[in-house]
Amino acid sequence: MKNWFRVSLFILLILFRGSDLLGQGFDPQLDPPNIVIIFADDMGYGDIKALNPLSKIETPALDQLVAEGISFSNAHASASVCTPSRFGLLTGEYAFRTPKAARGISGFAPLVMQENRHTMARFLKNAGYSTGIVGKWHLGLDWVTKDGKPAVLDAESGHSNVDYSQPVSAGSNDFGFDYSYIHPASLDIPPYVFLENHRILDPEVILTTEVYPIRKENTEFSWDKKHSNDQAVYWEKGVWWRQGEMAPSFRVEDCLNEITAQGLAFIERQSADSPFFLYLPLTGPHTPWLPSEEHKGKSGAGLYGDFVMDIDQVVAKVKEQLQDQGLLENTLLIFSSDNGAYWPEEEILLYGHDSNRGVRGQKGDVWDGGHRVPLLISWPQGIKEKATYPGLVSLTDLFATFGGLLNQEIPEGAAMDSYSFLPVLQGDTGFVSRTEMVHHSSSGMFAIRTQEWKFIDGLGSGGFTYPSRLDPEKAGPSGQLYRIEEDAYERENRYADYPGVVEELKSKLVEIKNR
Repeated sequence: MKNWFRVSLFILLILFRGSDLLGQGFDPQLDPPNIVIIFADDMGYGDIKALNPLSKIETPALDQLVAEGISFSNAHASASVCTPSRFGLLTGEYAFRTPKAARGISGFAPLVMQENRHTMARFLKNAGYSTGIVGKWHLGLDWVTKDGKPAVLDAESGHSNVDYSQPVSAGSNDFGFDYSYIHPASLDIPPYVFLENHRILDPEVILTTEVYPIRKENTEFSWDKKHSNDQAVYWEKGVWWRQGEMAPSFRVEDCLNEITAQGLAFIERQSADSPFFLYLPLTGPHTPWLPSEEHKGKSGAGLYGDFVMDIDQVVAKVKEQLQDQGLLENTLLIFSSDNGAYWPEEEILLYGHDSNRGVRGQKGDVWDGGHRVPLLISWPQGIKEKATYPGLVSLTDLFATFGGLLNQEIPEGAAMDSYSFLPVLQGDTGFVSRTEMVHHSSSGMFAIRTQEWKFIDGLGSGGFTYPSRLDPEKAGPSGQLYRIEEDAYERENRYADYPGVVEELKSKLVEIKNR
């Protein structure tokens, strides 16, 4: 009898301990976590003080995420510019597999995704989540036009043929989002409007130049003037946006605050009774650099650094909202960026601030500065200790990781470039989720990396850093090979020294591209 009692007590203790572990958030049937992705636009790994002690920008909220969760030191966007990177995040697939999604697009471009495309939002919705997107979309919209022709902007006049009184015929709500409140593209690209569930708000559009002067008295052009024509608003370095149509109530300087407010409102409508997913893609610190008065002049990295402080404040506000509603404990809070910062060598020298810390290049480039991004994950109920994960991770991998977390099977053919790193969230920082990764620059130059090597199929940056492309010299290398594990700055091209490695990686790149 005593032995039976002891055995029963032992079993009860095991069950109790097991239920306690399940209560930490790893059992999807018991307690699925809320998921919030805050997605910065053109923000570098080295902007975050906790990831770069030499950063000239104070980022207390992001530093706190680092202190209480997992930071990924070798995380990469699937491409080095916005549209393909966002496509990769939401679909778990490299954008080069869908040619329309493989490059940056205008605000009037049609959808780059097929109607039946499985996305992270659709997957989570099918798993019982309430889903929402608030912020920058930049994956195309099917606009209704006045003449029945495809939407097009006349860059000289600033006018388009879009009928803003009509809802778009297809957009973000068609890909798994129950609720959407979006800006069509980047904040320097027209049209400057918000759409709520496909309907344009305040549709009697005007031109930006009816509100904003094209120049100011003290305007001086800088290196970024090359991205805009003479009709664009250009006030100073980083403070510019292209001419175009704008809702009368839309103000460029208030866009980030509006997105933040709508994101907080979405969270406020949620409860602990059912899980939710919020995708919060911000419009900053992408140009125009328009920091709040609170942070203007407060960083050591100019207007860009001041604007990053506003991004940090968004993180603080989201956490506060979750905390106030008792939701923070079981929320997977993720912060990342769509690509590296647009921060050329001139800015590094001017401010002594390395936005893409420790790697070569910048936004658009096939070099690591183009696509290595900050990735921070906090989850109080599930992640109990601070950790840094050095393994290769792509933002495409979030899709499969959510599938593993919820014990939900991903539909066949979906998320084909997504590999789960769930064990890392469970504390195994020695876990290897992927052994190679493909990179894709703004001009379509490709690279493939392993933990040790990186092969680039071409010469030059492939992106915004000069020279973008170079022709091979006679008898010279036609590509680049770096021992990336030792040469993070990609300085010593070993292409001629290791022809076997070149051939092996080139063959692997072709194989992955043709899957």
